[in-house]
Amino acid sequence: MSLAGASLAQWSPQTWPLAAGWAPVVGRFLASQEGLALAGFMGGRLAAGATIYPPEPFRALELTALADVRMVILGQDPYHGPGQAEGLAFSVAPGVRIPPSLRNIFKELGRDLGLPLPANGSLARWARQGVLLLNTCLTVEDGLAGSHVKRGWEALTDEIVKAVAGRGLNSLNQPEAIPPCVYLLWGAHAQAKAALIPAGSSNALVLRANHPSPLSALRPPIPFAGCGHFSRARDWLGQHGSPLEY
Repeated sequence: MSLAGASLAQWSPQTWPLAAGWAPVVGRFLASQEGLALAGFMGGRLAAGATIYPPEPFRALELTALADVRMVILGQDPYHGPGQAEGLAFSVAPGVRIPPSLRNIFKELGRDLGLPLPANGSLARWARQGVLLLNTCLTVEDGLAGSHVKRGWEALTDEIVKAVAGRGLNSLNQPEAIPPCVYLLWGAHAQAKAALIPAGSSNALVLRANHPSPLSALRPPIPFAGCGHFSRARDWLGQHGSPLEY
């Protein structure tokens, strides 16, 4: 089913499909104070006639199972234009014009790895290879960037990052066999979650840069343009026996 032009029809997160491993994380959040507050807010906005994107807020959790995650790319909130957001950070469906941030991502891929500009803006192929394309806030209203920030989603995405970082820990919270994972933290919203990733782990690579938006991609302290994250991540994963094809 094409999601282009669609919006969220109703607040029914218990029915949204999830890949293996995510149900306990999501279930705990929905039953929490933050989850209940978010449910009230979302229900109220839908009842008021708000147009909310994306139509499938949990799509990143549907396409990438918890055990399969080997890279986390954190965005901010979804695209707020009609037909853009599809529930995967930075991704747009085939046929949708490539937004500026995603165009800068593709430019960096080309500069860093010599890859040609893709035919479309869908990153679903990455998601199916274990790249968790997660926004820190999972919904937005039409034309209103940041409109659902600090309404509760951040508590869930914190738990998602902690679940990824905590894989392989035993009942005493001691490491046994933590799968290798690269965390690409682009911009302040993403970098705020760095503290959720255990420091010093040999099986975690954390890379930071500015957001790929044209407003910040070239600015200090760590310009996104020229950051070299894609080759560093590819090489590190290859060294850890988990090769990735962009």
